[in-house]
Amino acid sequence: MKMKGGATPNALLGLLSLRPMSGYDIRQVISQSIGYFWSESYGQIYPGLKRLETAGLVSKKTERKKGSPDRNVYSLTEDGRRRLREWLKQPVAEVVPRNELLLKLFFGAHVSTNISREHVQAYLERCQEELRVYGAITKRLRKEEANDPQLPFWLMTLNMGLHHSAAMVKWCRETLKELDTLKQGK
Repeated sequence: MKMKGGATPNALLGLLSLRPMSGYDIRQVISQSIGYFWSESYGQIYPGLKRLETAGLVSKKTERKKGSPDRNVYSLTEDGRRRLREWLKQPVAEVVPRNELLLKLFFGAHVSTNISREHVQAYLERCQEELRVYGAITKRLRKEEANDPQLPFWLMTLNMGLHHSAAMVKWCRETLKELDTLKQGK
């Protein structure tokens, strides 16, 4: 069963498999976990939750507190759990990445090598920061979530991030050397 909204409904089902949450809670969990490799905005989350509820894959419970706005908390239904398992078994869809840094480097002969160097240097610094952040997250998860059955899977995704960032640091350093060589040749 394919749902409208691309992969958003599947991401929401996965997130709700962790625990019942409001749309706001989901956005917070995204920023602290899958947000390093998957993004969902409020403009995707709330319509996605509504579609999932209409399809019977999640249920909604409204919590009312005096002096606060109502809070809608969503939970997976048994059909939602089944749908999540079905989606997890399907082959991964191939996606052509869009990378503005590579696009600018591809056309880099039209500007000073200093401009390309600045772009690569900024990316190098981001990748080095990612390595630091992923390392800290790994350490925290191993300490705080040691008994969670999801931990090995969380660490696998972090490990890919670590490997990717380390490879990008290496690529940046090689590219900076090449740009320096080009600059000296001009």
